[in-house]
Amino acid sequence: MNTIHKILLIVSVPVFLILVLASCSTTRKLDDGEILYLGHKNPKIETAENGRLPENMVSDIKAAVDVPANKKWLYFFPVGLWTYNNMDNHDKGFKRWFYDKFAQEPIVVSDVRPEVRTKMIEDILDNNGYFQGTSTYELISKKNKRKAKIKYNVVTGDPYLIDSVQLLPDTCHLYHLIDSIALSNKYLKDGSRYCTDSLSVLRTKIANQLRNRGYYFFQPQFIVYEADSLINKGRIALRLNLSDDIPKFALSRYRTGDITVKVERNEGGGVPDTITYRRGTLIQMTPSRLRKEAIPECVTFRKGSIFSVNDLNRTQQYLSQLGIFSTIDIETVPDTTAVDPTLNVDINCRLDIPLEVTVEANVSSKSNSYLGPGLSLGFTNKNLFGGGEQFSANLFGSYEWQTGRGHNSLFNSYEFGLTTSLSFPRLIAPRFVPRRRHASNWTRITLNADLLNRPHYFKIAQFNVSYGYDWMSSRFVNNSLTLFKLTYTKLLNTTESFDAMMAENPAVALSFMDQFIPQMSYTYSYDRTFRGVDTFRYYIKAIESGNIFWGIGELCGDHNQKELFGTPFSQFVKGEAQFVYGRRFDNHSLWTRVQCGAAHAYGNSDQIPYNEQFYCGGANSVRAFAVRSIGPGSYHAPADMANGYFDQTGTFIFQFNLEYRFPIYGPLQGALFFDSGNIWLLSEDPARPGGKLKASNFLKELATGTGLGLRFDISMLVVRADLGVGIHAPYNTSKRGYYNMENFGKSLAFHLAIGYPF
Repeated sequence: MNTIHKILLIVSVPVFLILVLASCSTTRKLDDGEILYLGHKNPKIETAENGRLPENMVSDIKAAVDVPANKKWLYFFPVGLWTYNNMDNHDKGFKRWFYDKFAQEPIVVSDVRPEVRTKMIEDILDNNGYFQGTSTYELISKKNKRKAKIKYNVVTGDPYLIDSVQLLPDTCHLYHLIDSIALSNKYLKDGSRYCTDSLSVLRTKIANQLRNRGYYFFQPQFIVYEADSLINKGRIALRLNLSDDIPKFALSRYRTGDITVKVERNEGGGVPDTITYRRGTLIQMTPSRLRKEAIPECVTFRKGSIFSVNDLNRTQQYLSQLGIFSTIDIETVPDTTAVDPTLNVDINCRLDIPLEVTVEANVSSKSNSYLGPGLSLGFTNKNLFGGGEQFSANLFGSYEWQTGRGHNSLFNSYEFGLTTSLSFPRLIAPRFVPRRRHASNWTRITLNADLLNRPHYFKIAQFNVSYGYDWMSSRFVNNSLTLFKLTYTKLLNTTESFDAMMAENPAVALSFMDQFIPQMSYTYSYDRTFRGVDTFRYYIKAIESGNIFWGIGELCGDHNQKELFGTPFSQFVKGEAQFVYGRRFDNHSLWTRVQCGAAHAYGNSDQIPYNEQFYCGGANSVRAFAVRSIGPGSYHAPADMANGYFDQTGTFIFQFNLEYRFPIYGPLQGALFFDSGNIWLLSEDPARPGGKLKASNFLKELATGTGLGLRFDISMLVVRADLGVGIHAPYNTSKRGYYNMENFGKSLAFHLAIGYPF
């Protein structure tokens, strides 16, 4: 039996079994008169001439009729329904387990209650001004009349429009505020389509704004609307009014009274220490570790000012962001002794346990396609100086192997290191730096030591210290500025094979030299989701290294290669940008990523440090190729050379990824993807011919691949398996045409990873 026959036999057996199982009856246990529900067709919506329903209305109608039928395995075979009809719940052993695990009672049309759903559709039409709309349904059957889909038909008619709006008489401050808020709303205009949802949103907006202007007890239900459709046909005369049962205190405008903050110890008890400050009174139970200025900085209330719910929410948020309290309670108490309506503010906080020790075992997946188990021991003090300052120390170790196809797939290694950081929950920076007050603004000092061992090649140590800021300049924008980062890399030992590789390629050898890397960097990140459907995020990062030290050396008359503590330092600039766009379609989504970056060494350096260069391929890149198996450009290391892993890095990168994600069953999801990308050199390297970036060769030097994947998504953890299939290799494979892979088997690459690729 040849290979083709074996493949046909393997494929035909499960197909035959599925066909046999599918042929078994799925209606055998239905009661008389019942019809098995097979799902529904998209509602047929007929609008008035040249009319079009708003997108939110269409979504609401679809949601009203969206009742799923019995689940099907791989969208084809209803395994739960088949089990219910063809197995017995009185069985024992495996059969009973299988029945309990998979059996699903048939969902019938009477369970769906289509007559109720047509009424729901008509309510949606009425709420949106389509008072003449109707909805009906019909059953769609094929050969078996005991199975049917439901088709819903919707006829909207013409919508009713707002003809006139009557507001409250401008006789007091409250009425004036309500009228001004209502008039500023774009919806409440003559000619707008009548919509109860829009009126409800306006009612909530009025109440929220009033609560921020002193009317603390005002609620949305105190606003009522009166609509008359008899004055003009197809038109609505609308009147805004207050309900008759509104309590008197809800009509009062309050000011802020006394502000008292009490800070309790975590273990309770203690001696109260009362401090009066400009914004109120602080009662601190002592002894406790709390910086006196920490609380006033978080309180936004001002005694005597108009009471605002925004001040309450912001105070709660700012106190919470300190990270030192286990509970925060804010109460407003009417002051019965005050002449004018006044609310006193009582804030009660309980300090949390400052020390935290963590032990974490994990399986890590890196962007360079290394996967393996790891162990992390962490210690954190969340309130080191009494103002939310965090000191943390983390000792970590991992053993890793590389995923993907090729001779490097078993390239195992280990890594361990120590990371310490001291973080202040505020920017210790000049005031002109734009920021959102108290919104995740941090000053960080870090110290790190790391040892990486590649057993067949080298052992390298790396030490770095850094000082920088992380802050938000708006709701969707994060900034990260590293004012100073000094990294020292030391090649501890190498193997003979590694030394031979470096001798063959001096350019790569320079990137591994012992050196200091003094850096400054800035990252701008934007992340926003529109209407829960469209997600757009991008980051732009810029790095410079060695320019300040080079300038100092030049001013001191040193025009040769400059050193720092007797060791050369690296000088380069590097920029990188990534753009991601995602579009959701119910449970499905389509994601796109574009990444581009460039780096250039000059002055004190001839090469970019190895760990700052770009590489392509792997679990988060072009998944049809193993990591560092692509580029630079059309260069490809000969099969008898083992140094390709180190050669295939570059100073310019471009990547494009497209991924369609869809549900399969429960937390199991699937994906279809297309990847394209490569790296290049900005300067010629005789040892890597074809590696330089040239516009004329750009498109044909893009490696491309497609594939499919599985994702096990349990929200906090995503385990991902991707099988990539190569389409086009940027190097010479002896095959002509765009599809130039040597053979199908060699074009496959499998990757196991943690988290989504982008």
